[in-house]
Amino acid sequence: MTEHYDDNERREPQEPVVVRDRRKIDPETGELREQQPEAPEGAPGPGLGESTVDEAVSAQSDVEKQLAERTADLQRLQAEYANYRKRVERDREAVVATAKASVVGDLLPLLDDLERAEQHGDLTGAFKAVADKLVAGLQRAGLEPFGAEGEAFDPSVHEAVQHSTSSEVDGPTVTTVLRRGYRFGDRVLRAALVGVTDHEPAAAEPAGEPVDPPVGGELPIDGELADENTQQH
Repeated sequence: MTEHYDDNERREPQEPVVVRDRRKIDPETGELREQQPEAPEGAPGPGLGESTVDEAVSAQSDVEKQLAERTADLQRLQAEYANYRKRVERDREAVVATAKASVVGDLLPLLDDLERAEQHGDLTGAFKAVADKLVAGLQRAGLEPFGAEGEAFDPSVHEAVQHSTSSEVDGPTVTTVLRRGYRFGDRVLRAALVGVTDHEPAAAEPAGEPVDPPVGGELPIDGELADENTQQH
C-alpha cells in the first residue's frame, strides 16, 4: 500500500526572519541612539508569532519625540513671556512719561512769569531762591528749555512770527526770542516764538570810479590833453 504524505509535512520548519534596526541615528529625532548589546552568536531568535521589531528602540524613540515636543513648547512659552514682560515695561514707562509731561506742561506759564520777573529785576531775595529750586527740580526731571538768539531756525521747534533779512547771517537764524520753548525728554511741550532773519546778499559795488569834471586851475586828464594837441595840429 502506497502511503501519501502531504507536502506541508515534508517541509522543515524555517526560522523566522528577525528585523533589527541597527541605525545609529534615530530617523525621527535625528539624535544618536544608545548602542544596544548584540545578541551572542547562536542565540535563538524570536519564536513563531513573536514580534520581530526591537520594542525597546521603538519605546525610546517615542519618549525622545515627546521630550523634544515638550521642550519646544516650554521654549516657546518662555519667549512669549519675555516679550510680554518687555511690552508691559515699555507701556508702563510710556504712561509715566506722559503723566510727567502733562504735569510739567501745566507749569510752563509759571516759568514764563518767573522769566519775565527776572528780566524786569523783580525776581530777588527769597522769591528768587524758591524760583531757582523749582527750575532746577524741573530740569532734573527732564525739562529742557530751548530758543536762544543765534540758533539756526528749525521749523519743528521754532514758530516764526517775525521775519527780516541781513547780510550778516549765513542762513535762517533766530535773532529775536519772544517766548522760550520747552521739551521734556523726546517730546516738544511747546514751540518757541521767534523772529527769524534770512541771508541777504550784499549789494554789488560799482565797476569803476566816475570821472570828475576838470576844475579850474587843474590840469586836464591825459585823454583830454591828447585831444587838444590833436586839434592844434
